[in-house]
Amino acid sequence: MSIAFIDLQAQRARIAERIDAAVLRVIAGGAYVMGPEVRVFEQQMAEFGQAGHVISCANGTDALALPLMAWGVGPGDAVFCPSFTFAATAEIIPWFDASPVFVDIDPATYNMDPDHLEAAIKAVKAEGKLTPKVVIAVDLFGQPADYPRIAQIARKHGLKLIADTAQGFGCTLNHKHPVSWADVATTSFFPAKPLGCYGDGGAVLTNDDDLAQLLDSLRVHGKAVARDLEGRSFEHDPKYLNMRVGMNSRLDTIQAAILIEKLAIFADEIERRNRVAERYNRLLEPHVASVPDVMKGGVSVWAQYTIEHEDRDGLAAHLKAQGVPTAVYYPIPMHRQPAYAHYPTGPGGLPVTEAKAERVISLPMHAWLDEETQDRIVKAVAGFGR
Repeated sequence: MSIAFIDLQAQRARIAERIDAAVLRVIAGGAYVMGPEVRVFEQQMAEFGQAGHVISCANGTDALALPLMAWGVGPGDAVFCPSFTFAATAEIIPWFDASPVFVDIDPATYNMDPDHLEAAIKAVKAEGKLTPKVVIAVDLFGQPADYPRIAQIARKHGLKLIADTAQGFGCTLNHKHPVSWADVATTSFFPAKPLGCYGDGGAVLTNDDDLAQLLDSLRVHGKAVARDLEGRSFEHDPKYLNMRVGMNSRLDTIQAAILIEKLAIFADEIERRNRVAERYNRLLEPHVASVPDVMKGGVSVWAQYTIEHEDRDGLAAHLKAQGVPTAVYYPIPMHRQPAYAHYPTGPGGLPVTEAKAERVISLPMHAWLDEETQDRIVKAVAGFGR
């Protein structure tokens, strides 16, 4: 019997009737883009994520781009981000003719190394060719970055901070969500994410009232928002009064309706994911180079369960033969990718990033992974090389 890497159907089996009914209500209602369910979901997500505002959008990549657009990031600006991440994190920086500056990672959490971040900022300032503007920290594999330290460094140097929680929405550090430290947190609702829809979607979370209005404008072609209409008479739909150059990045109402139902069970799913991960750690620790290490006070949402092994590729081939799917994130770090190799890295290069890219491998992980299937996976890992 095949094993699913991420079993979306196991989740659907538990809430299928509610999702089907929600989708049919949207179809019957006719408000297919930015309908009432979008506002309901934004409000519920804001409450869950400890944010004053949620601005939904078309995908997680646009969610990262919107704040850069709002802050006027442009040519000559430096945006600091990890190299050990998906392309979207760095991709949006050249959109604005700015330069990514790649930062190394902590060897235990795989998240941005605060010490290397500060060294990179100081090096860029000393060189004088780029102006430091923004830090993008990534909650890789589902656990929070070291936001207290990263935020302190960003504030010290006058930089904005984005928490890229595409893999980590729902993660907490000392019971606080990343937006408690960051200027904005962004996320993706791609189906494989811990909180995913049945298509594309994304969101920006912020506690800044003025920024929330600006992001709302930018996601809909630069439409007029409340602050633009103060002292101005305009009796028509504000989307026809364009105050700034924006983009078209709206969440479909059907996806919002699906996300409302998924958010209702999300807290329970996070608890289930943590039980699966704890059991994995206990059973796998004798058989691999390392199991995941969640920082003190942190709660991961376990977008991936990632181990290290000296013979990563050999283990992957062995598990494939045993019917166990795996994934390798990210075999070529961003600073080694052809499109990004000419951009700068922090001082001393990225030795931890490069070492981990050779060793990490992810195993099946989802909230509904039963013990029998998990035991089969563990047995297959333990049997490699024997």
